[in-house]
Amino acid sequence: MIEARIRKQDGSVRSVRVKGHAEFEDAGKDIVCAAVSMLVINTANALERLTDNAVFGEELSDGLVFEFREPPDEKGVLLLDTMLLGLADVQEKYGKDYLKLIIEEV
Repeated sequence: MIEARIRKQDGSVRSVRVKGHAEFEDAGKDIVCAAVSMLVINTANALERLTDNAVFGEELSDGLVFEFREPPDEKGVLLLDTMLLGLADVQEKYGKDYLKLIIEEV
């Protein structure tokens, strides 16, 4: 199962941590892993290249984490909301056995 943990502070996303494997299908054929990876990596790349948000990212052996030094600006919020919408859609379509989306207010 993939766990996507989103931490918010005062309603603003402050960190994204995605780890694990969906195991929906064999490696190389797993559309759930591919969808989640594309959503998260594309968002991280867009935040870095298309906004002025200070983002710290780190690739993990089984996932990815990125954090904001300051709350994201309007462009960052739009990109993150789009990613969250996509992750929620994947979880709804394939179920929590493959993707568990956790949104925490800290």
